[in-house]
Amino acid sequence: MIPHDIDNAVDELADLFHLLGDPTRLRIVLACLAQPTAVGDIAAALELSSSLVSHHLRLLRAARIVKAERHGKQVFYAAADAHISGLLANMFEHIAEPTTGLDA
Repeated sequence: MIPHDIDNAVDELADLFHLLGDPTRLRIVLACLAQPTAVGDIAAALELSSSLVSHHLRLLRAARIVKAERHGKQVFYAAADAHISGLLANMFEHIAEPTTGLDA
């Protein structure tokens, strides 16, 4: 499905791939895929500071890659929707495919 406003859509998609192109941000998103996860738990799992994780999560949330849900005083983050988890699953499948021997 190609959108009507292709120029705007291309810009948005490029921004999305740019955000996911950062290894730290990609790891943060992957940490949120299985279940909603608190900032402190993400930081501990990735051995990063909570402030760094929060900074990246703000960017990812603004791009609608993750969503936030407050439970009491804690905020839990998860993939924004099935499109994000599907995109990442497809990309991991793609890089796991054996090369066909066709060189460009």
